[in-house]
Amino acid sequence: MRIPKEEIPVKLDVPGARARQLSDFGEASGTIGAEYFSLGTGTDIAPLLEGLHNDSCHAPHWGYIISGDVVVSYIDGTTDRCVGGDVFYWPPGHSVRVEHDAEIVLFSPQHEHLEVMQHMAVKLGVA
Repeated sequence: MRIPKEEIPVKLDVPGARARQLSDFGEASGTIGAEYFSLGTGTDIAPLLEGLHNDSCHAPHWGYIISGDVVVSYIDGTTDRCVGGDVFYWPPGHSVRVEHDAEIVLFSPQHEHLEVMQHMAVKLGVA
């Protein structure tokens, strides 16, 4: 699920400040980690996820696309195209492919995403 920041409802709008808020944007539990990714055009993490449940990332993510163009594929066959300025929620069961260099801020359940990152590091031979 993604939404351009301009479509997030404005809750407060006063001189010098505007606050936007979107309710019911996924569920989280446990400790959350903050992550910043710089991903080059052509990056496709699908091969690095092979061997995980459904060959996909099992951690949910919330975040913001600072710049770039990313296609997120879900195990149900649907896709989302997230571009600079989008706020997103990626539920468990996804993979990511970068169409244009991307800068992304993620917030993820720490335990789940550390498992995925470790699996990817092993696949890359850097663990």
